Amino acid sequence: MKDSIRNIYSGLEKKGLSIFHIDWLLFCSVLLISLAGLVTMNSFVGDRYFFERQTIWLGIAILVFFGASLVDWRFLRRTGVVVSLFVFACGLLLLLFGLGSVVKGAQSWFDLGGFSFQPSDPVKLVLILLLAKYFTRRHVEIAHIRHLLISGLYTLVLAGLVIVQPDFGSAIILFAIWFGMVFVSGISKKHLLAVALLGIVTVALLWLFVFQPYQKQRIITFIHPLADIRGAGYNAYQSTIAVGSGQILGKGIGYGTQSKLQFLPEYETDFIFAAFAEEWGFVGIILLLLLFGVVIWRVIKNAMLGAGNFESFFGLGLAILFMIHFTIHVGMNIGLLPVTGTTLPFMSYGGSHLLTEFLGLGILMGMRRYARSAHREEGGSEIAGI
Repeated sequence: MKDSIRNIYSGLEKKGLSIFHIDWLLFCSVLLISLAGLVTMNSFVGDRYFFERQTIWLGIAILVFFGASLVDWRFLRRTGVVVSLFVFACGLLLLLFGLGSVVKGAQSWFDLGGFSFQPSDPVKLVLILLLAKYFTRRHVEIAHIRHLLISGLYTLVLAGLVIVQPDFGSAIILFAIWFGMVFVSGISKKHLLAVALLGIVTVALLWLFVFQPYQKQRIITFIHPLADIRGAGYNAYQSTIAVGSGQILGKGIGYGTQSKLQFLPEYETDFIFAAFAEEWGFVGIILLLLLFGVVIWRVIKNAMLGAGNFESFFGLGLAILFMIHFTIHVGMNIGLLPVTGTTLPFMSYGGSHLLTEFLGLGILMGMRRYARSAHREEGGSEIAGI
């Protein structure tokens, strides 16, 4: 099997594709997931608005991916560059409060006429770069609680600006990225417990002083999902119906009644997993899980082949981002987590998150250009310097 894969890679290199330094197994898996999203949001009769626009976004995202793979990203190791990105991200989030458009109660978008842009998506990538740089410089002394607090403060600044929009789902993901990267950096169990307790206290304070009534209602609905199925619990209830109605083989492509007949709101974004499950069934879900598993495996594999700690931390942060998005999205689609409006990576409708995800992978591929030769030859299984 390994010899076959090597032969395929050799064939690609002979055709001149090695210039991109692409992990083709990773790219093909991501492309299949994106195509599954396109098929799910396509309507064979009537309006094809989401399908047509997402096709354009996917084409642009693929160009961004290959373009980013050609860049030498070692300049991101410079402190000044990462700090500038952090300041720019903060400024972008602050600018929302003056120029942002309000959509469904959240001032989270810039309306640019033909399309909208959600800054919280690329901000996640900026946070990964910032934490990768921070933990790289202080890896040997990461056990000191001071570095946990400082890295947490950076995260809190970005998450705080996102919460007040309010965009609770994106704020959760930002904190989850920080927690995951702190965990892989080598935190002690004592400090891990302290972070967990701090998280509980933070959630309690958010509940008392920050959460909007509709956000509290979502959590209450999660605890008692059938208490108000015609009101706050309607989306979650319809989502579980869609997933269950798919059974083993699904209803068939284009025959999802919950989604195509609009019983399931936002089926192209927040509930695309449920719409996919209804049409493809249990077999389709297994295939989708396998594809996401391959994506996470290859991202982590490339992180482990990084030229240094910075590249390794960035790759791990990217894997954490995808895993958190996937876990929250699927969890809320099957009634295990509150509805937070979280997209499914590469699959949900939207250009902001799609461009961010493909850009992140493109940066990772660009980092393969200067991976240590020993790693390339041996396919090492340990993170460089960790």
